[in-house]
Amino acid sequence: MAATGKGVDEIPIEDLRETFRGTLVGPDDPEFDDARAIYNAMIDKRPRLIAQCTDVADVIAAVDFARDHGLETAIRSGGHNGPGLAMVDDGLVIDLSAMKGIQVDPDTMTVRVEPGCVWGDVDHATQAFGLAAVSGVISTTGVGGLTLGGGHGYLTRKYGLTIDNLLSADVVLADGRFVHASADEHPDLFWALRGGGGNFGVVTSFKYRLHPVDTVVAGPMLWPIEELESTMRWYREWLPRASEDVYAFYLTAEVPGDPFPEEIHGEKVCGLMWCYLGSEDELTRVTQPARDVAEPLFEHLGEMPYSALQSMFDALYPPGDQWYWKGDFVRELSDDAIAAHRRFAEVPTPKSTMHLYPIDGAVHRVGADDTAWNYRDATWSMVIAGVDPDPANRERISNWARDYWEAVHEHSANGAYVNFMMEEGQARIQATYGGNYDRLREVKAKYDPHNFFHVNQNIEPAT
Repeated sequence: MAATGKGVDEIPIEDLRETFRGTLVGPDDPEFDDARAIYNAMIDKRPRLIAQCTDVADVIAAVDFARDHGLETAIRSGGHNGPGLAMVDDGLVIDLSAMKGIQVDPDTMTVRVEPGCVWGDVDHATQAFGLAAVSGVISTTGVGGLTLGGGHGYLTRKYGLTIDNLLSADVVLADGRFVHASADEHPDLFWALRGGGGNFGVVTSFKYRLHPVDTVVAGPMLWPIEELESTMRWYREWLPRASEDVYAFYLTAEVPGDPFPEEIHGEKVCGLMWCYLGSEDELTRVTQPARDVAEPLFEHLGEMPYSALQSMFDALYPPGDQWYWKGDFVRELSDDAIAAHRRFAEVPTPKSTMHLYPIDGAVHRVGADDTAWNYRDATWSMVIAGVDPDPANRERISNWARDYWEAVHEHSANGAYVNFMMEEGQARIQATYGGNYDRLREVKAKYDPHNFFHVNQNIEPAT
């Protein structure tokens, strides 16, 4: 749907205000710049109007208003989306960040979460009962975006993707209808929501299965960057055979300041970020094979609340940095792939990094066409992230990420986790969904035939 081209003063905002209980923020309002700021400061979009919703009725009103007036429409949850698809120029942003309700049912081990929550909110609510949801690796990430893209993190090898633990969702459709999607109600929509992104409607509530996770044994183990080839070769063989109670993502980075020892500040490193669901007494047995490959430059492993692990990187990556990232799914790490990683592993800025997140174990026990997520045979989800607080380094971090990705892409699967993609074109989206793409187009045609929800990694409706 094309935008109308009208200025803010020409849109009958009072018509929306009559049915809207939240806050409407326009370019002339003093809070506008704060309201349009998102996690990636590289994004500088200026919507005509931001509708900060308080409830489902507000969402319906905003969808109806945007549709009736032909406004380009973006949906904001946590605002972490790399290419800035939570914002739109010259259109309407339906902002869900004030919708933060959470209801835990410890008897059924489930939680119902509204889309304005970040995962730290969920952790706070569930950890009181010794339970945890499958989420990502940083607690400030929004619930909505991570879930709809698939969701993987520290608990994934044991309990699957976030979407494998999604039980139902409440959705406002493009025509303003409110529906409940689950295995029994609108099962085609429920299938598409599990990995198909924000293409099908505005999710106003997620219901998740929880797991008995209270404390974990976790922390970083780092080697000098010169040990990348030896440690990555060991890792590719070890990880797929490791117990599903063991999770360790591989990383390249530069050692930041505190709490790391001063003598290694600024060192270029590779390493593992561990999460073990067993007891601390077994930690040495689990981690010793990694030490046998190469002597760590630094390690700090111990028992901690799961919520503490989830928030470990929050201070390192606050909102407002410049971000450019590229991703791929990876089935195998060949010697040539490892050599390519070594060529680009020395990051250009202190916050830039590469991560290989394990997505094997429980993920592999779900069929490729059981959900929209297609790459059920991949072993890792890779992200190459150029990050820096200084806008002057924008080109430097972007070029490094692109060059690194181009060097390793030929050794990777063709698609990528949609949450690790910039705006990369329709061919990349189609490659990501593979054999599920045509089915997604059919679901899109049923629930959003005019492609109202297209400010996303877009799946065009079948014709």
